[in-house]
Amino acid sequence: MTDIEIAQSITPKHISEIAATAGIDEKYINYYGKYKAKIDLSIMNENKNPDGKLILVTAITPTPAGEGKTTTTIGLADGLKRIGKNVIVALREPSLGPVFGVKGGAAGGGYAQVVPMEDINLHFTGDFHAIGAANNLLAAMLDNHIHQGNALGIDTRKITWKRCVDMNDRQLRFVVDGLGGKANGVPREDGFDITVASEIMAVLCLSSSISDLKERLSKIIVGYTFDDKPVTAGDLKAQGAMTALLKDALQPNLVQTLEGTPALVHGGPFANIAHGCNSVTATKLALKLGDYVVTEAGFGADLGAEKFLDIKCRFANLKPDAVVIVATVRALKLHGGSLKSNLNKENLTTLEKGIPNLLRHLSNIKNVYKLPTVVAVNRFPTDTDAEIDLVIEKCKELGVNVVLSTVWADGGKGGEDLAKEVVKLTEEPNNFEFCYSLDLPIDKKIESVVQKVYGGKGITILPQAKKEIDRLTKLGFDKIPVCIAKTQYSFSDNPALLGAPTDFTVTVKNVKISAGAGFIVVLTGDIMTMPGLPKVPAAENIDVDENGKITGLF
Repeated sequence: MTDIEIAQSITPKHISEIAATAGIDEKYINYYGKYKAKIDLSIMNENKNPDGKLILVTAITPTPAGEGKTTTTIGLADGLKRIGKNVIVALREPSLGPVFGVKGGAAGGGYAQVVPMEDINLHFTGDFHAIGAANNLLAAMLDNHIHQGNALGIDTRKITWKRCVDMNDRQLRFVVDGLGGKANGVPREDGFDITVASEIMAVLCLSSSISDLKERLSKIIVGYTFDDKPVTAGDLKAQGAMTALLKDALQPNLVQTLEGTPALVHGGPFANIAHGCNSVTATKLALKLGDYVVTEAGFGADLGAEKFLDIKCRFANLKPDAVVIVATVRALKLHGGSLKSNLNKENLTTLEKGIPNLLRHLSNIKNVYKLPTVVAVNRFPTDTDAEIDLVIEKCKELGVNVVLSTVWADGGKGGEDLAKEVVKLTEEPNNFEFCYSLDLPIDKKIESVVQKVYGGKGITILPQAKKEIDRLTKLGFDKIPVCIAKTQYSFSDNPALLGAPTDFTVTVKNVKISAGAGFIVVLTGDIMTMPGLPKVPAAENIDVDENGKITGLF
């Protein structure tokens, strides 16, 4: 059966039952039909439970073969439940861009999914629409201010704020708007980002309350004046209305896994463009509700985990108790130079060449961040015992255990061994450290990540980026984290360099401030903040019958 057929074959429990399992009182539940709810944040003021154990699931560098990170995250949570643990899983919400593009949805797979799968992958509870509306309200107020006399002296050549839409649409990357004469605005070059790349998404996911959200929104820089002073959403008096649009979106969404484990699915910044983690409110709520919280970070550990640890944990004062790194033999063979058409055949040579990718991620988590770690091998039927043994042997050389996971086929039962290992890891002492100190200059922070996490030899900063780094330093933005935007397909900024490349230099093309989110975005390689659709979009295979039953989602 396909993922959607599996999801549709199971009758979920009413969301009130799931809330009761999680210890959420009725008074905090805002229902969105039978199987979805939002949880009022006032629960955080009244719940005095000690925090549970935080488990981060990350992965090797992604490949077209797939790694199954979200599937493993959900299956691990179900496995913990099966061995008698009180567990909550906290995930990101999918973007419509990948759903209709190449990647598909992000609700897990096989028998390790969150449901209702169709709702989660499509409009869900409207969070992304609210984020898009707040983003575009700010854009409208900015252009209206200029049209109405421009009292702030905004230089239209220095506007940095873009409009957004939650869809892959390359046609909107670069546009000219305000055409049609004086009554229709001021003509200027403009463009759109995908909603998950909007700073509003990052702000929502890092905010801990409505007042924190409003304050962060007010700090968003939309452009600069003729004399180079930053102009903020607060200067435009936009933060109140933007917060009004986002007040419900700030509440975490409660759903369930196929096995009835409570799941908080909330927020979804891209991991290559933004910080790639679910919301602080969902993670903190989960820690108050569960003895164990399983969460994930986007793409490989060099992107999602690095940002989870260096940005989210820093802001939210979180300390993970254990980290799971997901790998597949198939993906490691691709990193070793195998063709995708040959992945079903045993090949210990290409596997051994690809394993350094896993080992570098492992070493980073264990030696840079000082966290207890386990490797979860998401086993495929075509993997041979010899291949599995090779992965186990190489990981043990680094003092890290490997556990086989079959959650795609077996659900929580296939995650029980992993669950037992994770419980043991959470009891180990850990000496969690960040990759860099906030006191370092901006360029040294970037260099620290490139050298310590990516394995590169250094950075090259282009003149435009150097100019912007100097400007941000003068404006006092040099003591905040960096969020490096780079390809997810390589440790380097070149997607063709697979495995564990060395001696490479990362080119910093530009930097921009996300003052509301509280970090500096560092642009490397060819990163698109507005993706395009492929030649054959996934959307072509999605349909709905006369009874409203959806097919083709994956």
